[in-house]
Amino acid sequence: MRVNKLILPVLFVAGASFTVAKFSDPWLVPDKYNKMANPVKADAESIATGKELWAKHCQSCHGKSGKGDGSKAAQLKTAPDDLTKAEVQKQTDGAFFYKTSEGREDMPSFKKKIPDQEELWSVVNYMRTLKK
Repeated sequence: MRVNKLILPVLFVAGASFTVAKFSDPWLVPDKYNKMANPVKADAESIATGKELWAKHCQSCHGKSGKGDGSKAAQLKTAPDDLTKAEVQKQTDGAFFYKTSEGREDMPSFKKKIPDQEELWSVVNYMRTLKK
């Protein structure tokens, strides 16, 4: 049996270091969540609650303003989403809720860290304020 080998060129640069980002499959959200409406009104109280939870649980990776530039972001295998980008903001509230609740890869699940669903929806309301 003959085995074909793939030889890839390697670039060495003295004194330089490179980080290889692992690109994952698209994050598919079940239709149930994509169609889910946010039951928590995006009022000042909800947004303040969401901002407080964001600072405690999300800011270290996603950054203070949601650009994916938090203090822990460089340590992750995949870069956190820049939540200020239009293509991210076009996702439904239900999609944000699902992704925050379930997690994937470097993104942890927040089902147990934020067990109150109304508080999790408040985080979604706060995420909506992070537009460019």
